[in-house]
Amino acid sequence: MLNWPLSMENYVGGNCKTSKTSIILDASKYIEDLKRKIDEMNRNIVVETVQASLPLQLKVEAQEKGFVIEVFAERSCCGLLVFILEAFEELGLDVRQARVSCSDRFHLEAIGARDNQGDQEDQIDAQVVKEAVLQAIQCWSETSEQK
Repeated sequence: MLNWPLSMENYVGGNCKTSKTSIILDASKYIEDLKRKIDEMNRNIVVETVQASLPLQLKVEAQEKGFVIEVFAERSCCGLLVFILEAFEELGLDVRQARVSCSDRFHLEAIGARDNQGDQEDQIDAQVVKEAVLQAIQCWSETSEQK
């Protein structure tokens, strides 16, 4: 059985005199929490899949005014930079500074920031950036396998 919130046990046993509305609200909150956990698990699966298909290291750190993104692969990854930069563009990140090596190995260190940092509704966090870069790597991997 699922781990229902303690308050749900009271509803089931009839011990609590509460309205149907509060029961529905509690159940709704519980379902939203489960959805969030499933989304997080799915993101972790994507990370593990990408890292298993292409041994790489990805690190995204939030800074005061943007993000530091570092991608490292033991082999050269022709075309990967384009996919990552497209992901930055889709997120609205401007590359403020970058260092890239694509010869024997792939290594990208970039500082990206958004111009509209003050707009609270449009904020993104490091996890969103990491997911976008991982998605770009996955797309690149699928495209390069077809060639």
